[in-house]
This record gives sequence, structure tokens and C-alpha cells, in this order.
Amino acid sequence: MSSSQIRALLAAPDLEQANQKAVLFLNSRLSSYDHIEALDAAFHESKISDAELASNLASSSSAVDALIAKAKSSVHSHVETAQNLSLLRHSLTDELVDLIDGLLSSISNEPGSSTLLEDIEKLHRNLEDLQGVKGYAQVIKHTLELSESSILQIESLPASASISISSVSQYQALQAFISSVTDACSSIEDGAGKQNLSLVSFLERTHDKTWVNIKKNLSTPLLDAAEKLQWPMSVDYANAPADQRTAFERAFLRLLQLQKVSESITASPSEFRPEKDGIYPLEVMTHPVALRFKYHFEGTRQTNRPDKPEWYFTHILNVAHDQRAFLEHVIQALLNSAGYDNINAWKEFTRLLLPILTNKLRRTVPSLLEHPSLLAHTIYQALQFDAALKEEGFKLDRTLGSIKTDGDTPGSWTGISEIILGKKEWFDAWLDGEKRFADNQYHEIISASDAWQIADDEPDNEVIGSDIKSTNSARRMKALMDQITERYSPLPNFLHRTRFLLSTQMPLLERYLSRLTSSLDAYETLSSALVRAVPGALGVTLGVKEDHSSGVNVDTGKFTSGVEGVQRLCKALLSLNFIEAAMKGWGEDLFFLELWTEIKQRPALRALAQANSALPSSVNYGDDESQDTIFESLITRYEKVARRSEDIIVQQVCAEIESSLKAHLSATTSPHPGSSSNTEDDYTLSQTLVAPIALFSSHLTYMRATLPQQNLTSLYRRIASRLAEHLLQRQILYRGSFTSAEGKIIHAECSLWVETCRVTLLQAFGGSQSRVEAPWSRLIEAGVFVDVNGEVREKVLSATFGGMDEEEWEDIMTKVVGSSELTREEVGRILRRRES
Repeated sequence: MSSSQIRALLAAPDLEQANQKAVLFLNSRLSSYDHIEALDAAFHESKISDAELASNLASSSSAVDALIAKAKSSVHSHVETAQNLSLLRHSLTDELVDLIDGLLSSISNEPGSSTLLEDIEKLHRNLEDLQGVKGYAQVIKHTLELSESSILQIESLPASASISISSVSQYQALQAFISSVTDACSSIEDGAGKQNLSLVSFLERTHDKTWVNIKKNLSTPLLDAAEKLQWPMSVDYANAPADQRTAFERAFLRLLQLQKVSESITASPSEFRPEKDGIYPLEVMTHPVALRFKYHFEGTRQTNRPDKPEWYFTHILNVAHDQRAFLEHVIQALLNSAGYDNINAWKEFTRLLLPILTNKLRRTVPSLLEHPSLLAHTIYQALQFDAALKEEGFKLDRTLGSIKTDGDTPGSWTGISEIILGKKEWFDAWLDGEKRFADNQYHEIISASDAWQIADDEPDNEVIGSDIKSTNSARRMKALMDQITERYSPLPNFLHRTRFLLSTQMPLLERYLSRLTSSLDAYETLSSALVRAVPGALGVTLGVKEDHSSGVNVDTGKFTSGVEGVQRLCKALLSLNFIEAAMKGWGEDLFFLELWTEIKQRPALRALAQANSALPSSVNYGDDESQDTIFESLITRYEKVARRSEDIIVQQVCAEIESSLKAHLSATTSPHPGSSSNTEDDYTLSQTLVAPIALFSSHLTYMRATLPQQNLTSLYRRIASRLAEHLLQRQILYRGSFTSAEGKIIHAECSLWVETCRVTLLQAFGGSQSRVEAPWSRLIEAGVFVDVNGEVREKVLSATFGGMDEEEWEDIMTKVVGSSELTREEVGRILRRRES
């Protein structure tokens, strides 16, 4: 029963509600007067019900009071229990706090000493560490004991005893122990995976050091015996005392026996052997050489100079050379007797000397990077050393102890120079220094005061030719190119050669060509307007002009006109021809042929070369069958500019002479009705013709003295042919009529042009008149026709204007004149111009 129900039952009765219920009850039971009699029965029932209810109420009240008393008693009991439990909870909480405080770490922020638990844990960790250290110490102790016993075992052997596997039994025990420890440690991993423990590294170092000490123990007798033989000086082994030779041979063979043992028990590391390892006794014999080298070239003595690398290279080379006879006869026999007949004693000893130079270079070169000249000198001496050593016959024949450098395979040797050249930073520093040096030399060449003067000394006829001349700049440019080639031709690596060629040599040849091309451009710019005007019309003067104003008059004429102008063009032509001929010679040189073949065959070199426009296009296709050379593209460009310079010379000379001829042609081709005809005896040279003839002669004289035969012949033919055609057109074919006397003058003038050439060039052409007259043949023939008279003239007229066929006409012209260069129409036009 809920509390709300209990409260409802305990509440006082509601009279109004009771009355309503009574009325409703009566209404329902007594619906009419007839039912009034049932009222007594109902009243009687109600009294009975009331008595029952009163009795129930009394019993309920007593029961309720008993329950209430019981509930109160129970509540008091529960309250007391709850209070006791609360006190117990607080007590437990306090105890828990005390326990937590007692277990707090001593490293917490709160001050306090470490707890017992922490102390116990710490002691456990220390105990484990001590146990590990004990184990490490025991391993190290046992290893050192085995190492010491291994050395003592060798030391205890008699000097005459041979070395066998039983002689190194303690060392084998050391090997087995280290191997077992290494295997046990190899399975240890941490968060980063498997790690190499320091203990393993220490054991490996102890293993190697033990073997080194064993070798050292057996090396001492060999060094003592070698010192008695005056090693490393020249050894006179045949005259040495027998006991010294016996001691030397015994010590030498014992080391060889030790090496045999090491190979059988794998005492040496299995990885690639360093360059200093080799045949044990030969390795020992290099120690005195290394000490002498260190004394002379690694201290403060005057022999240790960075500018004299040839001293220490020569020292090592001399040692290898001086000891060769002793090594090839005495040492080689000892090696053969011990089963090492596949080893060349001299080559092996020489190889073991190389680490001395290697270490020297690795210490020295970094300090030379800031001094390009010293670096270049050192590299050059290293290359010379390699060449000298290879010339002596040095090469590597076996894998044992092979020198390993970047890019090499075991058993190959690219030279001591590879120590420097194989390091990209060092090679780039050297290449940059060489490039700067070459650039400076180039600027000095083209900036010299005599750069464009004709060289007086004779060129290298074997390379250039027998009669070619050149300017000083071209001669020096070739010498610079030869010097650069000499610098990098000894390089053993074709990649290095290609880089040197593309970055240093080719750019200089292109720049020189560009310099000559720009000079021709400037010449054409200055002379383009001038050549169509009177030569020398423009001048450079400082002072007062014609209009009395001060200023500067620029005279470009003296630079581009006359012999002086042609002189500049000839110098450019000579320079171009000289370098072109030099490149043709270089291209056929074995060095450049080999380099060009490698560039076309190797993809790496071909890719490097394809980016350079100075190389022929065949490199893009790797065409091995092409016959071009490495300089083919540059030769073509030089030839093109040379042809251009020849064109300008022809244009310049012909334009000046044609301009000078204007006055003469104007005077001789204009009609003079009042003038009397001169006879042949009255003929004198026209004063207007003197200047053109003299100018022409001066040009020919200069070109004969300056140009080689081939250029002179080519230019003369072109100039003479153009002038002859000009005279033929202006003075004969396309002029008014002329008299017989004028024809004689024209004939004489034509002969004068040819005679001028003959006098000037006949000796240069080897006395061949036909070579001199060939370009003038049409003009000579026309000169004969304007002066022909009598029966000959009638015969020519009849043949030309008659019905004779062309072949017969040519035969008659050849008989009359000696040639038939003019056409029938041109001959007819000439004959019509002549007045009878």
C-alpha cells in the first residue's frame, strides 16, 4: 500500500459526500412508496455492517500500532548499522591513503626517499646489469687471453721452424670463439631491429689485430735481414754473405707460409681486400720505403713542397725501377718456390707502393683546390707517373689486393691520377681552372698589339701545309689549342676527355670564329656605302669642318678602301684558313679519331655531345660509318666564313677598280667629233688609265706577297674575270662606234691589263702564261677583233655574217685569233661598232 493510500484512509470522513452517497443509495433502493417497507431491512443490514466495520477498525488500529512500533525499532537498528559502516569506510580510506603514500615513487614531484619496492627493483636491475657486464668481461677476457696465447704460440716457435696450421691452433680457437659470440649476438634485436653490438666490433678488431701482430712478429726477422742487405737501397744480392741471404730467404718464406695458412683458415676478411694488402713479405718490404717517403715528403723538410709533386712521384718511380732486377730474379724465385708462381713480384711490389702516393694525394689535393696552377701541375705529374709506370709494363694481373677506385672493377687500375680525377669535386675544380686559364690566354691573344699582323716565322708544315701563311693570332690560337690538347690527352677516362673538349677547346674555336665573323660584319657595314663611291671620300679629322664648325669627321675609308682595306680582309682569310687547316690535321690525329669513335659508340658520351652544336650532326644518330671528323662542323663553318671573306675581297677590289675606271671609260667611250685620229705610233697611255692600272697592280702585288697559292689563284681568277667582263661590256660591246685608230688603242689597253697581271703574277704561277691569261681570254679576243684589218678582217666579216655553220665559224676564229671564247653574236656586235 502506498503512502497516498494510507493518508487517504487516515483522513476524517467527508459528511457531504456521505450524505450524497446515502441519498443515492436510497434513491436506488426506494424508487417508490411501495418499497418503503424495505427500509427497515436496509437499516438493519447497515447496522450489522457498521458493527463489523467498527470491529475491523479496532483490530486494524491495534495492528497498525504494532507495525509502527516494529518499523521504528527496525529503522533505529538500520541507522545505527549505517553509522558504523560509515565509520568503517572512513577508516579504510585512511588506511588506503597511508598505503598509497607508502608506495609512491621516490622520483615523483613530492620530496621523499625511495621506497622499498623501488630499492628492490633497482637492485634487481643492477644485478642484471652486473651479470651482463660480467658476461661481457668474461668474453673479452677470454678473447684477449686467446689473442695473447696466439701471439705467444708464434713467438715460441724456433726461427728455423716452418709455419703450418698447427702453429696457429690458438688463433683458430680465437676464431671459433669469436664466431660463436657473433652468432649469438646476431639474433639480438631492439626496437630498431637487429643492431651491431659494440662487443662484436671489438672482437672483430681484436681478431684482425691479432693476425696483424702475428704477421708483425714474423716480419721483424725479414726487416732485419733486408736491412743487412742495404734494403731499400740497391741490393747486390749475389755478393751478399751467404748467412745474410739464408736469413733473408728463411724469413721471406716463413711469411709466405703464414699467408698460405691464412688462406686455408680464412684469417683475412672475406670482403674486398684493401689496396695495401698483398703478398705478406712484399708488403713488409714496403715499410722502409714508406718511412723514407714520410721523412722526405710529409714533414717540414724542403723536399716537401706543394709546387714540386714530381719529386715524390719520381721517388716512387725510381724505387720501382731500381729494385726491378732484384725483384724479378731473387724475389720471383722465392715466390715460385712457395707456389705463388702466378704472382709477378715486381708488379706486386709496385702495386703495394701505390698506397703511399694515394695517401699523399688525398691529404694534399684539398689544399690545392684554391691554387689552380698547383692543382693542374699535380694532375699533370700524376698522369706522367701513370704513363711512365705503364711504359715500364705495370698492370694488375690478379684480384688479390686489387686497387678499387670509383667506377673500376676488381683487377683494373686506371692510374694514380684517378684518385684526383675520379672525385667529381676535384675534377670540376681542375677543369674550371683550366678553362679560366685558356680564356685568359685567348683574350691575351686577340688583344695583343700584333695579333692581326702577318706572322714572319714559318708554320708547322707537317700539320698546316707548305705555303700557307697566317696572322700571329691564328698561330698563337693553334698553339693554345695544341697546349690544351696536350693537357687532357693523357686522361684515361673518355668522359673526362669529352668534357674537356666540349667545355674548353670547342668554345674557344667558336669564339675565335665569332671574332672573325664580327670583323667581317663591321667591314661590310663600313664599306657598303663606300664601295659604290669614290674611295677615300670619307675621312676622320679633328678640327674645323668645311662650314667652319668644330667637330669630328669620321673617315672609314682608310680602314676599308685601297690595299689597306683588302689587307684587313686578307688577314681574316689567312686566320680562317690557318685554323681550318689545323682542325683538319687535328681531326685526322689518332687521339681525336679515337675520342670521336668513343663519343659515337657510348650512349653517355653521345648524350653529352648532342647538346653541343660544335660537333657534327652524325653524333645524334651514332653513325659509326660516317667519315666525318670531330671538327667537321667547325671546319664547315670556318670554310663558309672564309668563302665570305673571299667574296668581300673580290667585291672590294673590283668595286674600287671599276669606280676608278669611270673617268677613263667616260673619256674614251664618249664621241669627240673634232678630235683627230691617232696612229699606232702616236699612241700613249691615257692618264685616266694610270690610276686603275696602278691600283690593280698594287692589289695583285699585295695578294701575291700575302696569300698562299690556292687562295691567290682563286681570287685572281674571280677578280680578273669580273674586271675583264666589265671592260668587255663597257669599253667594247656596249659603246658607240669607234675608228680603227681607237680600236688599236682599245687593243693596247686590253693588252696592258694582261701585261700588268703577267708582270705581277707570272713568277707566282710558276711561269705559266696560260694561267695568267685565262681569265682575260674573252677580253683578249675582243681586243684582237677591234684591231683586225685587211684580209683578216674581211675573212672574219665573211665568216661571221655569211652562211657558214657554227662549227666552221669557230674553226676560222681559232685560226685567226687563237681562241673562240666569244659567241658569234658578240663578235658580230664588235665588228659593227668598228668604222671602216
